[in-house]
Amino acid sequence: MESQHARIARATQEIDAPVAVVDLAAFDANAADLARRAAGTPIRVASKSVRCRALLDRVLDREGFAGVLSFSLAEALWLAEEHEDVVVGYPSAERAALRALAEDPVLLERVTLMVDSVESLDLMRSTIAEVELPIRVCLDLDASLRLAGDRVHLGPRRSPVHSVEDAVALARAVADDPVFQLVGVMAYEGQVAGLADRPANPLRGLAVRRLKRFSIPELAERRGAVVAAIGELADLEFVNGGGTGSIETTVSDPSVTEVAAGSGLLAPALFDGYDTFTLSPAALFALAVTRRPGPGLVTVAGGGWIASGPAGRDRLPVPAYPAGLSLLGSEGAGEVQTPLRGAAADALRLGDRVWFRHAKAGELCERVDRLHLVDGDTVVEVVPTYRGEGRTFL
Repeated sequence: MESQHARIARATQEIDAPVAVVDLAAFDANAADLARRAAGTPIRVASKSVRCRALLDRVLDREGFAGVLSFSLAEALWLAEEHEDVVVGYPSAERAALRALAEDPVLLERVTLMVDSVESLDLMRSTIAEVELPIRVCLDLDASLRLAGDRVHLGPRRSPVHSVEDAVALARAVADDPVFQLVGVMAYEGQVAGLADRPANPLRGLAVRRLKRFSIPELAERRGAVVAAIGELADLEFVNGGGTGSIETTVSDPSVTEVAAGSGLLAPALFDGYDTFTLSPAALFALAVTRRPGPGLVTVAGGGWIASGPAGRDRLPVPAYPAGLSLLGSEGAGEVQTPLRGAAADALRLGDRVWFRHAKAGELCERVDRLHLVDGDTVVEVVPTYRGEGRTFL
């Protein structure tokens, strides 16, 4: 089979760099594998990892995918013009968007907000005058692993709602207020979904695997107890959990009715090194060679497309094609130019291109205004990213 490099290079040979592509065969294969791993549990698509409406539509047309997990309320209102089930995955303080939601009965039926405190409810209530229908809300349960009487916190710092008692207290505050309707619970186990089993440091990998063995059963027991207790106060429509990196264990929890995923569609570099699945790189970007500083070296224009999270080499873009190139430790990926070293460098001429994989998924779309969708060795469609549609939410 012809290499991905050869296909995307031929498909885009007349397009100046920087150019970003999505290999549709890889995208569709990843979607099929996510659905296989979910084993019948619906997958809510995490829009932050896609940030392109054409790709969101493409995956939501597939069996096994239903609903959007949005990352901002303004984005949710925009997507809800076309999609009937949009959950905002994070608490919002977007006052203008809150007022727009409260004034539109269609949006009130389609959009669900995330809450993790009475203070969050108070903010919403103080922002809106009145609502024709109650505001749909989802309770965000902290899924981290806490040890030694909560002195050790392992996992993302998200919701303050951790115990069954915390969750019941917040659920009761929602149930007692006619402005709100509690319809869901979310618990994102980032310490399982977001950590590769085999990172570059073997000792870290050992610690990660041990963390997962402890965390998975603890969360399943606690999440189940929370869902059962809240079920006495509200009729829950959904219980959301997990991410690309934890689908198998998340769907094995009987309290979970849907799983979230998005990064697995595009397969960024941070998702290399998991034991339970292998993804096909689907999103890549090319930069042009503009210098040859010396033997075994080339420089490309741009490249400092750094992923969010803790600063480190794993947040840098990864040179993918041609094989055998690497970033220089002394310079990394630069704002306007990036030097590369390797055996392939001497065969590259000025104007040739080097293809990279971004460390994370959706953040690539914050750098480009369009994606070239490649089928085989042909660009079959050019579609705008959020940025290309003039939308930069976060």
